This record gives sequence, structure tokens and C-alpha cells, in this order.
Amino acid sequence: MAEAGRTRRRPRGGAILLVVGLAVGVVLVDQLTKLAAITWLTEGVPVRVLGPVAGFQLERNAGAAYSLGAGYTWIFAIVAAAVAVFIIVATRRIRSLGWATVFGLLLGGTIGNLADRLFREPSFGMGHVVDFIAIPWLGFICNAADIAITAAMVVFVILILLGRGLDGSRRGDAAPAEEAAEDADRDPAGDPGDRP
Repeated sequence: MAEAGRTRRRPRGGAILLVVGLAVGVVLVDQLTKLAAITWLTEGVPVRVLGPVAGFQLERNAGAAYSLGAGYTWIFAIVAAAVAVFIIVATRRIRSLGWATVFGLLLGGTIGNLADRLFREPSFGMGHVVDFIAIPWLGFICNAADIAITAAMVVFVILILLGRGLDGSRRGDAAPAEEAAEDADRDPAGDPGDRP
């Protein structure tokens, strides 16, 4: 039984690598596409690609995701920084690739928009986020970071509905006693079973 439980749980290192890889990838895609939008688009001028479904329109957003909550830029910067720190700290507990996907997408999206708030005009901590992906039928203009955050929330809901824990176990499954003891009482100098 313990062996079956152990095979369901991924090594922690693999999950952490997935978090870091996704976060770095999201930040790179986000910042490069924002640079392309600033270079090739004219602010406020829509470029239709799929009619009313989707297109491009460059906007500077002082608010939250999807241009919501303008006027509270510094609050969003503080919240984004706090979220990023929380994710980095919590990543140590992840063994599930599903939860690693949530944390990686969320961390990358958060850092992508936080970088705008910290380093773009008009000033440090008050910078406007670059939005350029227009979804006219929903009335939204967003960016790659916003999409990554939304995708993270979708995966989060799925994992909650499936009852998956951070260690990959399903709600109601008892974690193997040996694995719990290994996490809590690991002795780097010897066998955990030798501890008094």
C-alpha cells in the first residue's frame, strides 16, 4: 500500500523545476510580446484579427487584470509582490505536477505584470501595465501574464474539484506513514529510523 502511495507522488525536485520553468517561460513570453506590441501597435487603435472575437489594441493599464480597478496601482504592486513571495515559499511543499503548473503559471503572470508596475512609466511602483490582446465581445484587453494567471485559476479549480493535494494525493487517501515521517524527521547524517 505504501509503495502504491509513493508512486503517485512525484519527487519534489521535479515539481520545483516545473514551477521555475513555467514562471520563467511566462515572464519571457509576456515581456517579449509587450515589447512587440509597443513597437508595432499604435495606442488606442484596434487591429481586428478575428472580427468581434479577438484582435490587438495597445493600452496602458493602471488597474488590475483585464483593465479592472484603475486608480489603485500601488496597491496592486504590493499585492503582486506579496503573492510572488508566498508562491516562492509555498513551492517547497509541492510534489504534484498539477499544483506545480498552477504555481508556475501564477508566479510567472504575477512577476510579468509586477515588472511593469515597478519599471514602466509613469514611476517606480506606479507603472502602467501594457495590455494589447483585445477580446471585444467580452470588453477585455489583457496580456500574456493575465492569460497565464487565468489559466492557473482554471487548473486550480480543476484540482480542487478532483480533491488533489499539494503532494498529489487525492482527498481521503491517507499518506503513507513512512513518507510523512521522512518529510518531518529526515536526518541528513543517517537513517531516519535510527532517531530515538
